[in-house]
Order: sequence, then C-alpha cells, then structure tokens
Amino acid sequence: MSDNPFGFGLPPEEPENGDEGKEKGKGNQGGPANPFGFGAGAGGADNPFAAMFGSMNPNDLGAAFQQLGQMLSYEGGPVNWDMAKQIARQTVAQGTADGTKDESVGPAERAAVEEAVRLADLWLDGVTSLPSGASTAVAWSRAEWVEATQPAWKELVDPVAERVGAAMGGVLPEEMQAMAGPLIGMMRSMGGAMFGQQIGQAVGVLAGEVVGSTDIGLPLGPAGKAALLPLNIDAFGKDLGVPKDEIRLYLALREAAHQRLFAHVPWLRSHLFGAVEGYARGIKVDTAKLEDAVGQLDVSNPEQLQEALQQGMFQPEDTPEQKAALARLETALALVEGWVDAVVHEAAKPRLTSADALREMLRRRRATGGPAEQTFATLIGLQLRPRRLRDASRLWASLTDARGVDGRDDLWEHPDMLPTASDLDDPDGFVHREQLDFSEIDKMLGEAASRNEKPGSDGTGKADGGEDDERKGDDGK
Repeated sequence: MSDNPFGFGLPPEEPENGDEGKEKGKGNQGGPANPFGFGAGAGGADNPFAAMFGSMNPNDLGAAFQQLGQMLSYEGGPVNWDMAKQIARQTVAQGTADGTKDESVGPAERAAVEEAVRLADLWLDGVTSLPSGASTAVAWSRAEWVEATQPAWKELVDPVAERVGAAMGGVLPEEMQAMAGPLIGMMRSMGGAMFGQQIGQAVGVLAGEVVGSTDIGLPLGPAGKAALLPLNIDAFGKDLGVPKDEIRLYLALREAAHQRLFAHVPWLRSHLFGAVEGYARGIKVDTAKLEDAVGQLDVSNPEQLQEALQQGMFQPEDTPEQKAALARLETALALVEGWVDAVVHEAAKPRLTSADALREMLRRRRATGGPAEQTFATLIGLQLRPRRLRDASRLWASLTDARGVDGRDDLWEHPDMLPTASDLDDPDGFVHREQLDFSEIDKMLGEAASRNEKPGSDGTGKADGGEDDERKGDDGK
C-alpha cells in the first residue's frame, strides 16, 4: 500500500531562496503583545494567529473571514464527508501508480464473482458451523467500493477527528476563548476540510488495492453483501503464475468467511468498532505542532496547514487504559483474521493446488504493511502486528484439532470466551485450559436446566436446548 494512505506525505520542498523564503508569512517579530497581531509591531511569535492576520489592516479582517468562510463553509460533523467522497472519487479516476484506470464491471465479471462466492460458500459449509452470511454477491468497481464503504469509514474516523477539531479550537489563549467563538468555529471547519481531504485521498488510494469489502479485517460494506473487485483481483494476481479462476475463488473464500463471522456473531462488529473508538479517546494531539502550523498559515494559501500537519500529530496516551484499548483492538482483529485464515486454508487446501502459495502471498502482503496496518497506523497510530495474526491462526487450527469445528466456533458466542493477547503467546495452554473450563460450564448449565425444567413441557424430559448442551458437552470431551 502507499506509504502515505491518509495524505500524511513528505513535507513540502524547501523554497529556493532558503531562509529568506521561510521568513515570508511569519509577520513582524519583536513588537508588543497584541491578541490578533494588528498594528505595526504585531508579535507573531507568541500568538499562533498573529502571523495569520499580522500584516492585515483591521478593516480587512471581515474580508479574510469571508474568504475563509467561502472555502470552508462546511458546518456538519468533524469531517467534511462530502469533500472526502469527492476527493476519493477523483483519486480513483486518476488511476493507480501502474497506470490502471477504474472501469465499470461487465456482466461476465459479475457472473464470475457470483459463481465464485456461491462455490466458496459450499466449500465453507464443511469447515465451519457458522452458516452463510452473504445474502448477495456483487462485483464492484473502485468507485462503487468508495461509495459503499463511506458509512463505515465515517464511524471509524469521526472519533479521531472530533479530538483534532477540539484541539484546533484550543490553540487560542485562554483569555481569548470567550470572545473568539467565530474564530474557533472557523478552525473547526478548517479541521473538517483538512480531514476530508486526507481521508478522501486515503480511501481513493485504498480503493485501488483492496480486493473485497473485508480486506482490513473490518466489515466496511453493507451487511450480508459479499463483494469483490475484479480489476484489483487482476492486479493482485499479476505475475503470480496462478490461474485467475483460482485466485478469484480463494479471495471469494476469504470474503465469504468474513461475511459468515460478522453475520452470525452479532456482537463482533460493535466490539471492533467500539475498540477503535476506545483507542481514539486516548489519543493526544500535538498542540505545539498544531499551534506552529496555524502560526505560519498564509490566509491566501490554507493548504499550508494541511501540509504542515501531514508530518503527523497523533500521540497515544501511555496509560493503562490506552494500553488495554490497544491490546483489545489488536487481539480482536488478529482473532478475526486468524480464524478466516484457518478456515479458508482448511477449505482450499484439498481443492486448490495454489492454496499454499496464495495463503503465503496474503500473509506477506499483511506483514509488509498491507491495507489494514497502513490505514490504522496513519489513522490513530495503531500498528497491527503480523505476529499476532500468525499466532491467532495457529490457535484456531489447534482448537479445530482438539475440539472440532463446533467447539472452535462456539468460542464466538461471547467476547469473554475469546482468547486474550497473552493466550496468543501460548495457544496450546489456552486450548487445554478451555477444554476443562467448558466441560464444567456445560455440566453446570445442564444441571441448572434440569432444575428449572417444567415437568411434561415437551414430553422428553429435556429442557429447551438440551440437545445443544449435550452436543457441546460431547465436543468438549
């Protein structure tokens, strides 16, 4: 993936005239303090807004606000999502670095995707107890992926952008906060525009690389809709020496497996998105860098703010709460990806000669900074650790051997039943411990059901769900 998925690229080049060029826009230095930097001796060094307005006549202040208001008229939430979608569509239209342009999906490709997902679901029936989660299968262009995933991006990014927006209003000195309402509003609008540009660029770049709706381990598309991107699948399979049909089918297996998990584990989506939000709450914004960026902003060139902020300004809090949120999110994503890796390998290995090669290709893609790692790292400073994904895959495979398919998939019944980060370090220990625990739990549940059963309720002498309890007990032996 691109090294700067959210527009956090390299800083702008230095001006040809060196330090002299840098001095432009800084305003007059060394004068008396003045809240807005008006007058001949505006002190821009102590006030981030002095340089912004220091060279202007007070009568021009209204014109400056009017100009910025026209450019940044957005009054919604912390991100200008209309701008984000527009820029994402423009980025898609420009094509990828290899010169590939987006194109509409033809009938033949749509039929091929539908057939691949249908066959993938048949194969998955034999390796997981979770039923199909895809009510429809679709083939998307890159532009269609942008449109379909925007609601999920909004849910993921808004918590982070909210913190940045608040910080942008907080760069004013305390004595000015009460009387600078319009200025704070302007800064928040500017933050919305800034995030809209960055997110739009990121989503546009990502649209040129993802092969489905679940590539980053989260359900980005509409529920129950398995989606593949034929154009990106072609790019993914280039030079692999693997038949296109096999590549499409293997990726359809991964997409269909994700769909089963998110459709039939009702708490999983909110668990993952809630973990992202919890981690975002612990992020600190580098207000010093923000103040410096605002202080050097030329009102005629507001893009300077975005360029300055592209160097990064997020720092996670080093607190127990933040560490717990990070571990929770990393572990949950690793468990999702590890489960998908394990069940897809089990389904594909006997049927596809290229199963091992494709599995290794996808693992290397993630380990070298795939869509998930790059996107989250730029979004909230989160580094997904490939080691956790491999450990999770080994754990799910061990559970399959020890408890069977049903016993393995039963762990998704509640988040408290899933392995923790420390359990991923010792998969065999977790498998052994959970076997003992589940046997005791099943026994206690069975005894409780017998005590609460109403005599003669069904004529069998079993409480509701007794067959399921006996099945789980057999699996847990």
